[in-house]
Amino acid sequence: MFPPAELDRRFSAFALDRALSWGIAAVAGYAVWRLAAPDRFWVAVATFAGVALLLGLVTAILLGTTGLTPGKAAVGLRVVRRTDGRPVGFLPALGRTLALGLGGLPTLGLGVATLAWTAAMDPQRRRRGLHDRIGDAVVVDVRPTPGDTAEADDRPQQVVNLTAMRLLPAPAEQPVAAPAPTPAPIPTSPPTPTAVPLPDPATTSARVPASAAARQASASTQVRGATPGPAGPRWRVEFDTGESFVVEGLAIVGRRPEARAGEPVRHVVPLRSSDMSLSKTHAQFQVAPDGALVVMDRGSTNGSYVVRKGLSKALTPGRPSTLLDGDAVRFGDRTMRVAREP
Repeated sequence: MFPPAELDRRFSAFALDRALSWGIAAVAGYAVWRLAAPDRFWVAVATFAGVALLLGLVTAILLGTTGLTPGKAAVGLRVVRRTDGRPVGFLPALGRTLALGLGGLPTLGLGVATLAWTAAMDPQRRRRGLHDRIGDAVVVDVRPTPGDTAEADDRPQQVVNLTAMRLLPAPAEQPVAAPAPTPAPIPTSPPTPTAVPLPDPATTSARVPASAAARQASASTQVRGATPGPAGPRWRVEFDTGESFVVEGLAIVGRRPEARAGEPVRHVVPLRSSDMSLSKTHAQFQVAPDGALVVMDRGSTNGSYVVRKGLSKALTPGRPSTLLDGDAVRFGDRTMRVAREP
């Protein structure tokens, strides 16, 4: 399922559709007034209204069968049914078009502003206004993300079976006392004639500590290897704002991200949001101990989405998800690209 469209892009599509339909109707009305009835202005007004209604009917047919209008096709949006992602059908599309038409009547923009307000306050966070609820419709962003044609893993997105603690750095290694070395047995000889020389005590005492030191060094090496660091591939992220860096620890993103008490954050990424769809602390990501890059939504208002080969999937808040090379992550109206470096 594609992510819901931002309000500013929806307004751009609405403005393009309205300018196109009203422009064609105005040209038709002016032509009738100049050529057929120059002394009857009301004929031109009636022509304008009739052509506008006819174009509205054509728009409803296009919207119900394809989910597209000229304005939505221009900005990469589509109207689909919320439950299955298919076109809503003619009658729901006609009702939606009439609702937009009534909202667009000359009321100093109050009707359109009311519909936009209901979309922004949608409790389901899908930006569905009153007109979208006709036919259970939702406006989605179907633009392809950069790099969709690049080679990538075709497997469905995997949700790793980890807890949120995986995103935190490994706890500081506590010194582990090496086990007390067992003294090396001093070779003894069976009773022999007194002519056999006895072992030198100085040599024996020197040999025992040397063996103990070797065992202690070996035990210390095993303890360090038992807690491996984040060795493996380097992961680079690049935001649509131009910021790019290699992930070296826990990173948080949002409008004004703030770390929790005692949270060891390495990267703090504040991002601008044109439609306030980005939460204050929206999400976090980090390289896990096994070398995978994982991302987690931190209970944001509008959610986070992983986009892979043009297909989008919403993240479950508080549950980390594994990213692959070439994936994109959408935080509100901001996008982050993921690349694995050798």
